[in-house]
Amino acid sequence: MAVELYALTFDANDPRRLADFWAGVLDLQEGDDPYGAVSLLPNPGTGFRLRFQDNPRAKGVHQNRAHFDLASASLDEQQATVDRVLRLGGRHYDVGQLPEEEHVVLADPEDNEFCVIEAGNGFLAGCGLVGALSSDGSQATGYFWSRALGWPLVWDQDEETAIQSPQGGSKISWGGPPVAPKPVKNRIHHDLVPSTDSDVADEVERLVSLGARRIDIGQGHVDWVVMADPDDNEFCVLPRP
Repeated sequence: MAVELYALTFDANDPRRLADFWAGVLDLQEGDDPYGAVSLLPNPGTGFRLRFQDNPRAKGVHQNRAHFDLASASLDEQQATVDRVLRLGGRHYDVGQLPEEEHVVLADPEDNEFCVIEAGNGFLAGCGLVGALSSDGSQATGYFWSRALGWPLVWDQDEETAIQSPQGGSKISWGGPPVAPKPVKNRIHHDLVPSTDSDVADEVERLVSLGARRIDIGQGHVDWVVMADPDDNEFCVLPRP
């Protein structure tokens, strides 16, 4: 029994604008969202949808704990992706990368960082355009999410971990220590739904047994449950649509 990764959800000042940006970058189509967000449907290169929900709080100066690594098959393809990002309203972003590094760091219109990785990166091979969701996090959190989702570990070395769905698609990775402090609520979080033979209450109990905890972020009386993983990253367990 395992939950499914239903969506990766962005807090957004302008959900429509941010959804249009990512739809253009990743060639995704909009679909209905039963929870009221702007939603982009998954494709074979990701396996989960992207959701954009309204949040008036600005991102601030802190880097996100998770970012996309977009894959490239060639130098020309990498440049084409960068050009597309800039044309759609993204920008170059300085996170202290060195001049000799071959990946390109960019930000979307709300300053969410992401990278366009150079061709020949074996870790992202065969993963689709969204090669990985790269996260700042501990080995324990990688183990937690592997058990929570039922996704096998595809990397576990020097306290760095990565998991991938048995069906393929984007990897989720955690870079190991040191894990940066988390001063504010994350702007990007996982939304989970129970598998077909379970329900929210059952899955919340199971996730707690794996190391998660229920938290209150001011959600009030809602039909989903807000939780945090071992590194205090927020996520939600939603009723199955």
